[in-house]
Amino acid sequence: MPFSFIKKIFIYRKASHQILGMNSRNLEFIRPFNLKRAKKLADDKLLSKKILHKNDLAVPRFIAKIKNRNELENFDWHSLPESFALKPNRGFGGEGILVVYGKKKSISDIWIKADRSQVTINDLKNHIRNILDGSFSLSGTTDVAFFEERLQILKLFKPYSFKGIPDIRIIVFNKVPIMAMLRLPTKASHGKANLQLGAIGVGVDMATGITTTAVLGKNKIIEHIPGTRLYLSGIKIPYWEDILKLAIRAQEISKLGFLGADIAVDKKHGPVIIELNARPGLSIQIANLTGLKERLKKVSGLKIKTVRRGIRVGVDLFGGEIEEEVEEISGKKVIGTVEKIKLVVKDEKEIETQAKIDTGADWSSLDNDLAKKLGFEKTVEEFEKVKRPYEELKRLNKNERWNLFKNIPHIQSTIPVKSSHGYTYRPMINISIIMDDLTLFTKATLVDRAHLKYPMIIGKKNLKKFLIDVNK
Repeated sequence: MPFSFIKKIFIYRKASHQILGMNSRNLEFIRPFNLKRAKKLADDKLLSKKILHKNDLAVPRFIAKIKNRNELENFDWHSLPESFALKPNRGFGGEGILVVYGKKKSISDIWIKADRSQVTINDLKNHIRNILDGSFSLSGTTDVAFFEERLQILKLFKPYSFKGIPDIRIIVFNKVPIMAMLRLPTKASHGKANLQLGAIGVGVDMATGITTTAVLGKNKIIEHIPGTRLYLSGIKIPYWEDILKLAIRAQEISKLGFLGADIAVDKKHGPVIIELNARPGLSIQIANLTGLKERLKKVSGLKIKTVRRGIRVGVDLFGGEIEEEVEEISGKKVIGTVEKIKLVVKDEKEIETQAKIDTGADWSSLDNDLAKKLGFEKTVEEFEKVKRPYEELKRLNKNERWNLFKNIPHIQSTIPVKSSHGYTYRPMINISIIMDDLTLFTKATLVDRAHLKYPMIIGKKNLKKFLIDVNK
């Protein structure tokens, strides 16, 4: 059964699981662990970014701020760069953010937005007046407007993002990253990475940084970018460990026990913290098709002393959950295209190595040098002495051919194998392969693989108990 089909079954099964309610989360985790002072820090973007920058955490470069109408009237508009982001200091949910991508040629006082519409100085003034009046602030009170550098999108994300830059939200609790979501701007969200406005949220496997299931807006599960055939699962987020480190360090510095860190990957600077959230929304649960409450309880009370330990705990506890569900439904193990295996022979010699999973090969195949280390040195040497060109062996019948090799130690049979060098006859031996805690008693061919990256391939005759995920 194809991995993608199994995954679909998992999606609709998992979607029915209970999601942590806002009131329950507030009572059990936000109020006790997010003290008033820490929440104020997260709500004040300028202050939080100043403190993060002071502690050597990457944030977008600050350009200027406007605190009142007097400063607005006296502001030097020609000091602004060609591209920038204008934001409210206490904005919420991406509201009030205005991003310009460049200036209109030959006109210094007009900027261009992503949709090619123009922004004049008067447009900026009117927008800033709304910010100062508190139109976009969390509490509706007066606010401060500020300019910062416009982050540049990675080439990897361009096909998936409409007129904006994606970000990754990481939920951190007790110094452990417990859930993650890639947020992709859409036309409906006007280029903003906000699910409430119609952006796409894609769950992320904590262990690998690879996207899993996607939700459009608040709760519509999708597989592709709307209007395209671009799959949303299987996107490998770069700098994954660095992103997790940033999120945990942000929690340490902010003193927020329950934190949502929004991190973008800038083309020039790599991972950059956009903002901190003391009250991250619940959409991340829908994108991951699982509730936060169970994960929060798993790490509550743990003694996490270092960032590295926090990452390790998060990866071990919450990585590979989709894989576990797929295995439960299918009764098969999910493996990648390269797997760590253990080879065992009767005299209890064993060696650990990496093997390439090759569905194009019928039989598994073992490198001669590795075979020698496992005790098949005589098999390799004696076969080399008596082997014949393929065309010559082909003219012999089965018994005549076997008479040439039957006295070679450990040899079970020979088989013709086609490779890039043409057909050859290879010797076969009995061996045990332990892969993903399953033991396979099988035959394997011996061949010189010294010029190849992996000393062994696992062929399709040994893959009946497995599903292969090329993203793993």
